[in-house]
Amino acid sequence: MLSQPHRSSLSRRGFLGASAAAGAVLGLASGPARAGTRPRPFGRYGSPAARRDPRTLYVHPGGAGDFTTVRDAVTAASGSGYTLVIAPGVYRQTVAVDPARTEMTWIGASENPRDVVIVYDNAAGTPKPGGGTYGTTGSATATVQADGFTARWITFANDWLRADHPDITGTQAVALKVQGDRSAFHHCRFLGHQDTLYADTMALGTFARQYFAHCYAEGDVDFVFGRATAVFEHCHFRTLDRTDLPAAPYGFVFAPSTAGANPLGFLVTRSRVSSEAPDGFYKLARPWVPSSDTTARPMLTVRDTRLGPGVDAVAPYTNMRDAHPWQSMRFAEYRNTGRGAVVSVPENRPQLSASQAASHTRDRYLGDWRPGA
Repeated sequence: MLSQPHRSSLSRRGFLGASAAAGAVLGLASGPARAGTRPRPFGRYGSPAARRDPRTLYVHPGGAGDFTTVRDAVTAASGSGYTLVIAPGVYRQTVAVDPARTEMTWIGASENPRDVVIVYDNAAGTPKPGGGTYGTTGSATATVQADGFTARWITFANDWLRADHPDITGTQAVALKVQGDRSAFHHCRFLGHQDTLYADTMALGTFARQYFAHCYAEGDVDFVFGRATAVFEHCHFRTLDRTDLPAAPYGFVFAPSTAGANPLGFLVTRSRVSSEAPDGFYKLARPWVPSSDTTARPMLTVRDTRLGPGVDAVAPYTNMRDAHPWQSMRFAEYRNTGRGAVVSVPENRPQLSASQAASHTRDRYLGDWRPGA
């Protein structure tokens, strides 16, 4: 996404370290320990000594599993159908799941996403060891390209901070970039500032389907973006406060870049948008028409969702570039509630009719795929 000159940001680092501390210094027990019993770092998901099946691998930062890093476990899972059970801990690393590692599942063993944190701190403008910079895609803490990927109870974070790097103008810092079809995230968190969650596809003509249920995403600039067909159900989106900008807007929640040939883009349903910032300081969305696809027609439908006062109710949409006005894109709402959903200027808030809304459902967007709970 386009950079903006920023000089300071809220730090997530102390928060991440505290939230991942399970017990004393990552005590790693999934629940209260009883006298005379041994901790169970993998909860109800077995252990290396009681392996569920040969394709279940265990990750533990202290050495009680098969691997101490998620990256090493992914490398060992060469093939299809592997499950990674990840014990509580902060895993400071970048991780990539390539297209060959299909039908992979990651499980946060404690079943609390605050306990399992995968985090790194590259930004688009961060210099690479071999020269050049990472760019937006290269900044991702986790990159998932394989089809059939599922994650449960995991936090994906990028804690790169603008305030620490005033010399860097490429401030995009992705926590997760997901490109595979049939990618599902349940009870996960996505933490960052700019470009936190990149819901994308492997190629312009590929229409990848992705599902996010009971998830939490936070950020400031375009922090949920990309060209995937993505459904966000029962999710919470939170906009961050900022001290580096003197006036609104502080940022934008959604920035879809749906291909013109794709009939379905982002669907947000039965969710909510809250804010740490002053009332009206955030836009709900702006369309991203990238230079690599000037025929894109970004699509976003927000329905049955509570929009808090942080959203600019009078003008919730804006342009990223004047050459591609948001009014020419596919933005629509239906039956939203909250102060940020009040329709005071109808031309600024396109609404679906009941018959139109019947085509904007999870089942329609996901087609013949039914992600599990």
